[in-house]
Amino acid sequence: MGADALLAELEQEAGATRRVLERVPGRHLAWRPNPKAMALGQLAWHVATIPGNIAGLARLDGIDAATVNFEPRMPAGVEELLPAFDAALEDARAFFRGFSSEAAATPWRLSSHGKEVFTIPKAALIRSLMLNHWYHHRGQLVVYFRCLDVPVPAVYGRSADEKPFG
Repeated sequence: MGADALLAELEQEAGATRRVLERVPGRHLAWRPNPKAMALGQLAWHVATIPGNIAGLARLDGIDAATVNFEPRMPAGVEELLPAFDAALEDARAFFRGFSSEAAATPWRLSSHGKEVFTIPKAALIRSLMLNHWYHHRGQLVVYFRCLDVPVPAVYGRSADEKPFG
């Protein structure tokens, strides 16, 4: 899959992600459905910043996971989410402007304490972590909404709370 197709998918999904982020209830940022789960605010921050964070990783040849803090930060308020999202999208768009077929085939390596975990082409990193990972966490976020009785926006077609097609 080329950069143009990946960028088109990013743009298509950005609208649904924006609708979800617009609904994050500020009064529940610290709420979590389970002690092992991220707080709502952390999860929303993660969803808002994934495209830019993964673009940053993809600019590298790899990382050692032992040197990275993967814990999403807690935003001070919901007003931080959309600007962070816009910045992350712009960073991802800039990444794709220079993402050639040659760059897509370049290996990217994840290690932990110097030991290889996996090596994949950068195109697979984008598909897996920028896009699929993003959708996974956006889905978690709408489940949090349902638990908190926050109206769930339509993402792919209608939701029980929104019927865009009548």
